Amino acid sequence: MAKIIMHVDLNAFFATAEVIRNPEYKGKSLVVGGFSKRGIVSTASYEARAKGIRSAMPIYMARQLDPNVIILPVDFEYYEHLSHQFVTFLRGYSSKVEVASIDECFVDMSEAMKNVTNPITYLKDLQNRLYEQTKLFCSIGVAPTKFLAKMASNMKKPRGITIIRRRDIKKKLWPLKIEEMFGIGVKTAPVLKKLNINTIGDLANTNDPRVKEKLGKFYDTIQAWIRGYGNDEVVSEADDPKSIGASRTFYDDTNDYKQIEAMFKKLSLEVSERAQEHEKKGITLQITIRKSNFKTTTHAKTYDEPFNSFSLIFGRAMMLFDQNYVGEAIRLVGVALQNIDKVVIRNVQLSLFDVEEPVEQSATIRLIDEFNSKIDK
Repeated sequence: MAKIIMHVDLNAFFATAEVIRNPEYKGKSLVVGGFSKRGIVSTASYEARAKGIRSAMPIYMARQLDPNVIILPVDFEYYEHLSHQFVTFLRGYSSKVEVASIDECFVDMSEAMKNVTNPITYLKDLQNRLYEQTKLFCSIGVAPTKFLAKMASNMKKPRGITIIRRRDIKKKLWPLKIEEMFGIGVKTAPVLKKLNINTIGDLANTNDPRVKEKLGKFYDTIQAWIRGYGNDEVVSEADDPKSIGASRTFYDDTNDYKQIEAMFKKLSLEVSERAQEHEKKGITLQITIRKSNFKTTTHAKTYDEPFNSFSLIFGRAMMLFDQNYVGEAIRLVGVALQNIDKVVIRNVQLSLFDVEEPVEQSATIRLIDEFNSKIDK
């Protein structure tokens, strides 16, 4: 039986968050982004979008389109607080919630919706409850796979609800422009258009070997996606107890080493705190690097002794980064502590010679963690 996968996407999240904090911004043209000359729009309110302002647009261009637009800086700490409320709300519907980014989640609703006779009414109620509890707006897509659910949630914004069944694919999915397809980037779409691939349906029905050559190994995956098959496994953190990780997307692609290092520091602190909270240690440290062209690589190293301290996680993450970074612009970085197990506290009789150095080293690491925790919060 096909699964029921829901993708929930918060509408204009950063802009909405600012309106929640400052209601006087409601109904106004507003963008969240950088203030520098090279700064870009991270999120635009729907009022700003009505004036032609879009995400990833330079701030100076947004000002040209609307001289009265309100420009606010990004406040990740505040947005993460609201995002946590969002995820907690969804976990009230299903234990299988996969956080895709700060403003979107996949939820396995196979159990929750198996006896629902009117899914639109059910999902509308979910939308309304989310707004009542958090003041956040969302669009919802429901389908048998994660790809289709994500495509569905993007079809009606804001506050839309779209259901795609496999029998609906040719009617609802295939007519969409190829650049609207998740997984087809801004560089790939023009290449496909030169090969007369203008819609998703064109891609589904092509026999042109040049298309397969351009897409490479990704070709077979895409063909499965657009026919309603592929990944339908929602992986929640609870399902993956051998890993504790965190990742963040920069609002502007960057190759600024200090900015990247600061993000690794923040992520390392988050992973360390979560590992210590759950009394977990790991022996493998992995980092993720996603470049501006969306190419993603991971790098990992396994150590002999389990660890969960901030100082070791951050130091080892930066070591991996320094060994593998060659200066490209980066879109996202991540840190994960893997091969983890619950900390076992053993009652061991130590000799006088066993105590001195280990206790001093442990205290030093603990002091470093406490210091970094204070300066980063």
